[in-house]
Amino acid sequence: MANSEPALKEDRVVFECGASSYTVDDVIDAAHFRGELEPFWQQLLLRAAAEKKASDNEAELDGSELDAAAIAFRYRYDLITAEETEAWLQARGLTLADFSDHFAREQWDKTFGSITKPEATPFIEASAEQRDLLVVDLTMTGELDRMATRLAWRVAAWDTAKEADATAIEEERKHFFKRSGVSSEKITHWLGGLYRDLAWFDGMIALEAAYSARCANGLTPEARHRELGSLRLPLTRFDVELVELESHDAAKEAYLCVRDDGMSMAEVAEEGRYPFHRTEMVLEQIADDLQQKFLSLTPGSVLEPAAREDGFLLTRIIAKKEPSLDDPDVLARVEQRILERHYTDIASGRIKWRLISNSFEE
Repeated sequence: MANSEPALKEDRVVFECGASSYTVDDVIDAAHFRGELEPFWQQLLLRAAAEKKASDNEAELDGSELDAAAIAFRYRYDLITAEETEAWLQARGLTLADFSDHFAREQWDKTFGSITKPEATPFIEASAEQRDLLVVDLTMTGELDRMATRLAWRVAAWDTAKEADATAIEEERKHFFKRSGVSSEKITHWLGGLYRDLAWFDGMIALEAAYSARCANGLTPEARHRELGSLRLPLTRFDVELVELESHDAAKEAYLCVRDDGMSMAEVAEEGRYPFHRTEMVLEQIADDLQQKFLSLTPGSVLEPAAREDGFLLTRIIAKKEPSLDDPDVLARVEQRILERHYTDIASGRIKWRLISNSFEE
């Protein structure tokens, strides 16, 4: 009789490529190999320390805050009913207890994280319980999907190439040792902490070499400039001044002071003791109903007050700048769009998703 017990969280298959299958464990270890896991691991250690401090202080959770976090999560994933939420969790090997505990850890982090010092434990020394909690947090935040997508891209790149240049493999090996801080003499110990061997390590190196080669071929100057053209409008950058006001009357008065009386935003904020900020934002970060106004106004213009949940916002445009590939943020966005489209194409028909993914579709 077949075993009807559900697979452990780390054992669940996320995707397949040909005859090979890749589990949650594979996704996480590959992310660690690439140097992507550390901030999430440190966050888990901090939350564990904050939870212990809460226990030592006999602190109690804020039920209304937990409910608000759960509702926000369900809204983000369009989970209307409790049954839909439970089905979403079950599809990913999680329980309702995992769901609740995740938000509790978030709350303890907010309450005690700033005054807590986590243990200095490297990931290769993680206990089974810690790895289990890490899977929960990565799944709940969507990071597991993103890590799975990155691994799937590399697997698809290798599947199209079937081999990698020996020089490229050696360069990737050097890059790993430099990035990770692991010496060649300590690699066996490092792998032992992951319950992996040199064959797995060589496989990861080969995946990276195939992926890097394919990226280099696709990220040409011509491709970058074409993509920039399609993103020119949404990535238009605005330097703005913001004043937060509590009522419509106060916002209207501040607006007239700036527009008609020539007062600066800083002067208005100081006089009324209102919060004042200067920041940058791109067009796609601006509310849809305000985007056309931002585009049509010239630098120096002030927008009529916009209502928010907690009051009103007065905005003045200081400068407007078109995106350029010389801007590292713009370049990263352009390259990400190129790679997403490219790898979606080559993964189609090669990658078969088994654990439902929110960030990647065939």
